[in-house]
Amino acid sequence: MLKHYQHFLTVQFAVDEINKDPHLLPNISLGYQLLNNFHESRLAVENSLMWLSGKGPTIPNYSCDKKHKSMIVIGGMSSTLSMAMATLLGLYKVPQISYGSFDLLLSDEVLYPYVYQLGSRESTLHLAAVQLMLHFGWTWMGLVISDDLTGEQFSKHLKEEMAWNGICLAFIEQVSDKLKYEGDPIKFLSRILGSSSNVIFIYGNTDSLKFFSELLFAFPFYGKMLVISASWDYSADSTGEMMSNFHGILIFSQFKREIPGFTDFLKSVHPQANPEDIFLKSYWQIVFHCLLSEIKNLNITFRQCNENLYFEDVPTIYFDKTIMELSSNIYNAVYLLSHSLHQMLQTEIKDLSELLAYPFLSWKLLHFLKCVNPVSGIKDDLCGDGPSMTAETYDILNFRSFRDKIWIEVKVGEVIPQEKVLRINEEDIDWPEDFPQIPTSICSVACDPGFRKQSLEGQPICCFDCTLCPDGKISNKTDAEQCMQCPEDHYPSKEKDRCLPKTVTYLAYEETLGMILASLAFCLSILTTFVLGVFVMHRDTPIVKANNRSLSYILLISLTLCFLSSLLFLGRPTPVTCILRQTTFAIVFTVAIASILAKTITVVLAFRATKPGSQLRRWLRPAVSHALIFICTLIQMCLCSIWLGTNPPFFEMDTHSEASFIVIQCNEGSLVTFYCVLGYMGFLALVSFTLAFLARNLPDTFNEAKYLTFSMMVFCSVWIAFLPAYQSTKGKAMVALEIFSIVVSSAGILICIFAPKCYVILLRADRNTLQILKNKASP
Repeated sequence: MLKHYQHFLTVQFAVDEINKDPHLLPNISLGYQLLNNFHESRLAVENSLMWLSGKGPTIPNYSCDKKHKSMIVIGGMSSTLSMAMATLLGLYKVPQISYGSFDLLLSDEVLYPYVYQLGSRESTLHLAAVQLMLHFGWTWMGLVISDDLTGEQFSKHLKEEMAWNGICLAFIEQVSDKLKYEGDPIKFLSRILGSSSNVIFIYGNTDSLKFFSELLFAFPFYGKMLVISASWDYSADSTGEMMSNFHGILIFSQFKREIPGFTDFLKSVHPQANPEDIFLKSYWQIVFHCLLSEIKNLNITFRQCNENLYFEDVPTIYFDKTIMELSSNIYNAVYLLSHSLHQMLQTEIKDLSELLAYPFLSWKLLHFLKCVNPVSGIKDDLCGDGPSMTAETYDILNFRSFRDKIWIEVKVGEVIPQEKVLRINEEDIDWPEDFPQIPTSICSVACDPGFRKQSLEGQPICCFDCTLCPDGKISNKTDAEQCMQCPEDHYPSKEKDRCLPKTVTYLAYEETLGMILASLAFCLSILTTFVLGVFVMHRDTPIVKANNRSLSYILLISLTLCFLSSLLFLGRPTPVTCILRQTTFAIVFTVAIASILAKTITVVLAFRATKPGSQLRRWLRPAVSHALIFICTLIQMCLCSIWLGTNPPFFEMDTHSEASFIVIQCNEGSLVTFYCVLGYMGFLALVSFTLAFLARNLPDTFNEAKYLTFSMMVFCSVWIAFLPAYQSTKGKAMVALEIFSIVVSSAGILICIFAPKCYVILLRADRNTLQILKNKASP
């Protein structure tokens, strides 16, 4: 892993900088000893023992190096290596700065009391990840984590935050060594590749995800977008061809402080300028495939290195041009060590010779490591691990792979989780080749406005069906959880995505139906007045006299008022018209029916009082008929008074009968008294119909009973049909139905009773004589 040579160069640069600083560790030269563990835990332990005992063969508990001046160990690019070293170094209370990824196990002060971690805690990485998911609308995520305490804790926090923001996990898979040796990698891959989630978040460090890296190199995740943390070095043990599998991934990298002057330092690093650096010489020959000095007496001759080659010419696969997070940690570690030693020499140990005489007093450094800011060197009274003292900020990097083994990580955004700030430039992102545009990762297609989400039993909340909002409700946003009720003066649009204001409506004179009904009622009232005029003009003719003139006049006047009363139902209702319309209609109709009843009784009594000296003749006087009409009307007026005194009709605005209208109408108030009024009129009509029907076969001279029978039959038929229709209609239709029933029933009485008489009076005057009537009356 040649790109990690940057770590060693960072140590060189930091040490040179500190040695040139007259204020930091004055009169003291800082040095270092480099031991390579080749990323092997076994070698890490062996090198630790060698460092403790001195050069040559390692002898436990013995130090063979009289000039041993090392105070602290900076090492452990991974937690595995750090633990291997700490197990041995901890026995001798040697402080160790681990610069790799933060690990919860290493923070255990009982197991590893002398380890100080500089790696990022990534305590808010789950918040940053959720903010990225919300930005791109990824609500159906896959999660691959390392099978360790850090992975479990991250998984727990991430799931809680995802659930809080309505994001669901399609799957969660753990990567461990057991998977490689005891598990079934093919099933493991099939669960991931077969998932409907298009975006997968991967969390873990390089060691814990090593087997997962091998799987990715062998089986690229086509059709999947990967989001990872920089703690996983996906380029470990990889070739240029393999790196193309990671093209387009997004990386959360801990925001790192730039190392000022490091770029200029690299320009000065050259094998000719540093001939004693054996590491640089080997590195140079490997990355440029050349030799710094010609080797003779060999069958194979390598080309000699060009003197004009510099670090700028090193391929990306061998050297990262940007400052790596681990290099930044090493730089901070060297400065933290220097500031801590500086503070300790000023407080705890006044003379450096004392520390050199007893080098294992360096365990006291641990206190200062936790209390000194690695950047400023200022002592902090609140001692603790450095990374926890500052708010975390993450850079969002986009990995791009090109031909000729060239790749770069481009910063496309940043996120500050605690402040919920996310800045990202989508135009700068190179997505994987399987995604021509921003990837989508959802379980169910979003519900459009007008629909609401309906959860599926046994499924996460992100998986749902879209259900149309019920009547009267709307949803005006995408993925609405519930539909909203429209205000009473509004109604849902056809698409049920917004509320529209209702139109105020009533049966007006201006509309077609109102004009027809008003014209019909007015014309019939004129016709009735005309009939009344005909009867008045021909009041002395036998046919008018034979049918009780006064009762005919009363009936015609009441019918005229019946037609006109229907006009009260038209137009915008008011509190006054609401009271007048029903009571006026009830009273004038009662007068009309009572007049018909009086006519019917008169006809029956007239036939039975034909014998000389009959006592029934006294009941044929007009005063009796008028008294009957008055009594019947008085009873109806009493019922109306009770109605008005208890729960009278009132004005109301009906917002429910018609979806898109507010119907201004009259509420009948007490339905019981309303139906009592109608029932009373029905009772009078039924009595009239019964008497007329029984007297229908009287001699033709007294054919009034036959006409009365037909009129009552029409009247009863209309109002019997009215009752169920009235119950099933609302709004303007109900008002129109009532007007129609009033007009038709009144017209039926008018036509059935008076049409034959007017025909005789106007067209057959020759039959309107006393002689003709007597001849018809003869058997």
